[in-house]
Amino acid sequence: MASLIEQAARRLEQLRAAGAQIPDAIPSAGMPKSPLHSAPGIAASLTSVPTRPSAVEPAHTSRQVTLDLETLGAAGFVTPNAPRSHSADQFRLIKRPLLANAKAKGEKALKHGNLIMVTSSLSGEGKSFTSLNLAMSIAMELDNTVMLVDADVARPSILRMLGLPVMPGLLDVLEGSKDMHSVLLKTNIDKLTVLPSGSSRPKATELLASDAMRQLLDDMAARYPDRIIIFDSPPLLLTTESRVLATQMGQVVMVVQADRTLQADVDHALSSIKTCANINLVLNKVHGNSSDGYGYGYGYGYGSEASSGSATS
Repeated sequence: MASLIEQAARRLEQLRAAGAQIPDAIPSAGMPKSPLHSAPGIAASLTSVPTRPSAVEPAHTSRQVTLDLETLGAAGFVTPNAPRSHSADQFRLIKRPLLANAKAKGEKALKHGNLIMVTSSLSGEGKSFTSLNLAMSIAMELDNTVMLVDADVARPSILRMLGLPVMPGLLDVLEGSKDMHSVLLKTNIDKLTVLPSGSSRPKATELLASDAMRQLLDDMAARYPDRIIIFDSPPLLLTTESRVLATQMGQVVMVVQADRTLQADVDHALSSIKTCANINLVLNKVHGNSSDGYGYGYGYGYGSEASSGSATS
């Protein structure tokens, strides 16, 4: 019996003989590999590769980015395969209660427990630095994958910190011009995927408070139960959209800069999200917690007995 390839070849010849115009080759849908203009000191590259289709989803095109892990490590970020460090140890302590909450079952289960929003009262307190380090640390887990979402659409910084240019992302998905699979960035850290904030637009912040965003969050929370999703969100006191976003999160991590953020601002920010089930505080740039003189202090369980510790910045 002739093989399927031989049968297909004969059929093509029959069609050509009948006058059908059939090209000799079909161009690939993937983008050619090309270098990117990266941030100073951080090299990155991007390719477009087809993902493996599942039984229920058609094949999609995803993008692969290669991060310069050595340079990221030198900039203070936690990276895989780096020598054990005080910073890495402290982010292990910070992530552990978050992962426990995300995996909780029964009466202790949190709705959207795997959705974790990292925010602050005001800008410049270190929330994006914390978001990226937390995502890197969780990506080292054996039983979880992690998606880092740049939801600070007014002042996105995740791609800049990674040395990547602006690309389509969350806003494009919410507006309907892109699908999720086409904007996700698969990194050379096996368990880390990045969702950029997307193309800038006048009503960017309103999209975060839209029904489309709520539907997207429901889908993200349920589709991959082993995936932890970290949202680097806008500061709570600068936009109302971040407060709406917080109501859809299972957990919130609020970064506070020591000796800078006023107690009144912290209280005001916390009161704006007091309906959230689980709020965690991280005090950034605490003196004396590490060899370089700076660190994190943190507490878990706003409104209940909190644990405490430190992590370097």
